[in-house]
Amino acid sequence: MRLVHQTKLFTILLVFLLLVSGCANGASKTNQSAETSEKSKSEPKQGGELTYALATSPDTLDPHRAGLAVAGRVFRNIFDNLVFQAKDNTIQPWLATEWTVSDDGKSYTFKLRKDVKFQDGTPFNAEAVKYSYDRIIDPKTKSGNAPGLLQPYVSSEVINDYTIKINLATPSAAFLSNLSQNQLGIVSPTAAKKYGDQFGKHPVGTGPFKFVSWSENADIQLEKNSDYNWGPPNVENKGKPNLDKLTFKIVPEEATRIGSVQSGQLLAAETVPPQNIASLKNDPKTQLLTVNTIGLPYTLFFNQRKAPWTNVKVRQAVQLAVDVDSIVKTLYLGTYHRAWSPLTPGIFGYDQSLEGASKANIKKANQILDELGYKKGSDGIRVKDGKPFTLNYVDGSPNREKRNDIAVIIQQQLKKVGIKVEINITKDIATVIYKNADYDLYGNSQVNSDPNALRAIYHSRTPEEEAVFKGLTGASNPELDKLLEQGTIEPNSAKREEIYKKAQQIIIKDAWIIPIYVFPYTVAASKTVKGLSFDSLGYPVFNDVSIDQ
Repeated sequence: MRLVHQTKLFTILLVFLLLVSGCANGASKTNQSAETSEKSKSEPKQGGELTYALATSPDTLDPHRAGLAVAGRVFRNIFDNLVFQAKDNTIQPWLATEWTVSDDGKSYTFKLRKDVKFQDGTPFNAEAVKYSYDRIIDPKTKSGNAPGLLQPYVSSEVINDYTIKINLATPSAAFLSNLSQNQLGIVSPTAAKKYGDQFGKHPVGTGPFKFVSWSENADIQLEKNSDYNWGPPNVENKGKPNLDKLTFKIVPEEATRIGSVQSGQLLAAETVPPQNIASLKNDPKTQLLTVNTIGLPYTLFFNQRKAPWTNVKVRQAVQLAVDVDSIVKTLYLGTYHRAWSPLTPGIFGYDQSLEGASKANIKKANQILDELGYKKGSDGIRVKDGKPFTLNYVDGSPNREKRNDIAVIIQQQLKKVGIKVEINITKDIATVIYKNADYDLYGNSQVNSDPNALRAIYHSRTPEEEAVFKGLTGASNPELDKLLEQGTIEPNSAKREEIYKKAQQIIIKDAWIIPIYVFPYTVAASKTVKGLSFDSLGYPVFNDVSIDQ
């Protein structure tokens, strides 16, 4: 066995400047009073409620079934993980105190904290960890993104109450990083068994806040977990939160969301519209907090299950006809960066050489379509074999991050090359995309900590996998499959980085996607809100938050 990590003890040296002892009694009292006042200022205020507006509603608060990043902003506060990933990508202890890895890289043995309990009183132990991970891979759970993160998990063995051995099918260079992600949070076995499919409406974990209620499309209320005393490495306050309550308001309308913060009705709101950035920076009552998210940027995926999208030249023609620079500049006014790759900048393995490597070319797009036999009709729409060239562009509702507006601009751009775009805005993405695959072009993004995230999206899927949950591309490339498989197990960082760069180049060259933008998570908050921070993935962290009023 080789030791990977264990809890370290840090010695903190506090240096005090001592006052000269010859001071008069009156002066001593004055200094003492000043010190007390300064200490009072530095200590966070206790109590109060933070109201935090979300742009969209979570799909569920069950981390194992969740598919939306917005859900993680809520349930990250309810659940904890075995390990924590710092911004420098190092993996640190959290609910696990230390771990070892077998020589073949296929098993991990974790020692667990002994002072943790779930919010319903259930003991946190090795059985709870085993239950959580087995639950994720159980088809009955109908998990969302969690199974892809947990791969190549096979089983868990409870060694004793506070020691667990996790077995993998193959070594995984991404496994520890993935264990830190909120979708792999540890759930209360008692509550999960009690509520079954409704656990997402009654979540119970070991986190700093406890679930209180969820009013559909209105708000989600949490309260402090007074027993909490095992905060992650990135917070100063390892104990119970300063806040009494944390309430997430669902406010899809941009103007209402931001106006409510400026008027004092809400204390914080996410996803600040680009047109409000400048005014908020100059607002003396408001602070603007921004962090770049990492993972997969907002990307448009071609559905290669059906013609004409099985033809790389058709995909390339569309890729050339879409002016991404114009879209990003027009909609986001310089506050978002254009995406160039299936990965975002900042994540391990990102290929910077792809930046600026392609640009819109209407002339070339028209030329390709002409050569493929698509002829323009009298209405300007191309026709082949008697069928007009139409593209079914699907997007979700509400208009998150102006994504519906992207669809409208692309509709206008593709009309210039003779492609008719039919825009289908739906609230039922789960059925339209992941069950029926009824689309030609669909956009999505994903917050993730490791480039292994590419495998869940771009690796070939078996018919059995497709039957349960349709992939976003419907495509297959043996060379790409091999690279993604190698990237999962490669222990050498330099070699692993090159593997992922090759994978990104194939995906772009073969026009599987059109990358659009990198999402900056931006929060407007009252200046009375202190201590709000973000983790390495860009999720808000509330352990240190207090309200100074």
